[in-house]
Amino acid sequence: MAKKIIVAGGGHGGITCASILARAGFDVTVYEKNARENMGYDWTDIFNSKSLAEVGLPVPEDKCLPMHNMSFCPPAGRVILRNAIDEARGSDIKMERKEIYNLIIDDAEKAGVKFVYNTEILAPVMAGDRVIGIKTADGDILGDLVIDACGCNSPVRKNLPECCGIQADMDKLEQFYVYRGFYNRAETNDVIDKYKVYMLPKGVFGIAWVADDGDYSDILIGDFEPFTKEEALERVEAFRKENPVLGTELIRGGDMVTIPVRQTLAVMVADGYAAIGDSAFMTVPIIGSGIANSFRAAKILAETVIADRTETYSAETLWSYEYNYQTQIGFNLSSMALVKLMLGKIKPEQLDYMFENKIITINELSVSDEGGGLIDINAELITKGKAMIKDRNLTGLFLGLAKDMAVLAAINKSLPKHYGRYDVQQWAKKYNAVFK
Repeated sequence: MAKKIIVAGGGHGGITCASILARAGFDVTVYEKNARENMGYDWTDIFNSKSLAEVGLPVPEDKCLPMHNMSFCPPAGRVILRNAIDEARGSDIKMERKEIYNLIIDDAEKAGVKFVYNTEILAPVMAGDRVIGIKTADGDILGDLVIDACGCNSPVRKNLPECCGIQADMDKLEQFYVYRGFYNRAETNDVIDKYKVYMLPKGVFGIAWVADDGDYSDILIGDFEPFTKEEALERVEAFRKENPVLGTELIRGGDMVTIPVRQTLAVMVADGYAAIGDSAFMTVPIIGSGIANSFRAAKILAETVIADRTETYSAETLWSYEYNYQTQIGFNLSSMALVKLMLGKIKPEQLDYMFENKIITINELSVSDEGGGLIDINAELITKGKAMIKDRNLTGLFLGLAKDMAVLAAINKSLPKHYGRYDVQQWAKKYNAVFK
């Protein structure tokens, strides 16, 4: 009899993993709280096209586009840094979130995955320290493995017993409260930055962007502090004054959502359980993009499950999923989480100073879903110390960041290759402590 796999929640990674497992002969069912037609935010996503090909999904050529030119603006806006397109990275895909869901759900159904919608998931079902299913509003559902794709506030992850060693909740500065809206494109004679990213703009403890798509304008506001829809619209109006291309008619979107902007979970497997996507915080710190990484994680997890000849799906046999994801993807992004925490301590005028004195250049503002990113603390940056030393507080922050990055690099290298609960949980304590 085929082993029964429960995918809790309709996240991109969970559905994609379900497709691969179903084709390998597993009995896979996805349980999703929303109706099919309500899945996915009403907005556009841009992600690396290679991630679709890696999991065997068709790459829609009509959705491919070159990597965006981006302009980065510090609080005062006296210096704006603009990047060049990295052709070696390949093309990006620009798709509506609902189009992405159509693509992966159609593929999953063809593979034999079953979907049960309108099912509220409440918690895991436990047998001792093993996850054996999910509690739903309609009753308990049991299976041989639960793949948690419920998102950053997953009720499955948040209700795991402490013995599993998996972090339940996010800390401060680990999630963005986001407003995103698509407005009509207003006619203007002004010279326009096609994709303008604001860092610590006035009134926002985070980032924002205004993009000119040609057919419409797109605004996102991401704040570490919660804000209301009314406050969001007031902020949109403030950005509109500086960006006349941003029209006044809301075409679609207007969503208020929460997304993780932090390092990947230190431990994301337990007996009978594996977290993926936002449930495991697989987004890129600072910008929050996570679709490409979720697809890549889906392949790694599916290969791990298929390779488990014991068919126990224990923390021990699932550990190679964690090890391979972290060493191939997660650790490349983890240093960006430290940068994000440092930016949370920087005053707007200090960020202006860093732009204007070339402490931050466009070389340090290369952010992608493949790693690398904002402010690489390396020998080149340390040579900029003459400019930093004029601000002792700023110097202290950078020295602290450099130290933390060195510690993090050593901890990342010490990730146990094989699972042992004590060793893994001791490692996780060290890993998590770096980000406190």
